[in-house]
Amino acid sequence: MTMPRAILSRNFIGQALTAVLLLATATVGAQAQKAADLSGVWQTETAGSTVRIARCGGGYCGTIAATAGSGVDAQNPDPALRSRKLVGVQIMQAGTPSGAGFEGSLYNPNDGKTYAGSLTPKGSDTVEVAGCVLSVLCKRQTWRRIR
Repeated sequence: MTMPRAILSRNFIGQALTAVLLLATATVGAQAQKAADLSGVWQTETAGSTVRIARCGGGYCGTIAATAGSGVDAQNPDPALRSRKLVGVQIMQAGTPSGAGFEGSLYNPNDGKTYAGSLTPKGSDTVEVAGCVLSVLCKRQTWRRIR
């Protein structure tokens, strides 16, 4: 028994679309698996601090590993925290995958403010870290992996 051309064409188109979707899904999964692990110790652009980035949840968190200067959180809006050491303070929480990177928040100990932030790999040993106000006014830094 032969199938009418219209049914045959619909079946072919449906199978072709399914194949394309499967291929696209496999490609995205393969790219995610090939993406470099951002875990490690990173030097900030100004070379004033190093930040240990580690996996947390579906993304990454960053904790100050070393810093220059007084090394205390003097600008913190909470007076009780102004004398705490910065080493060990989590300054980045980028747990939401977004495009090629991750979004979340960044704490800036230089002014004591927390900003909407992003972490985007730019190479195996380079990331771009951005802190933004109202998603429009952003300050970006390029950090380099040191281990």
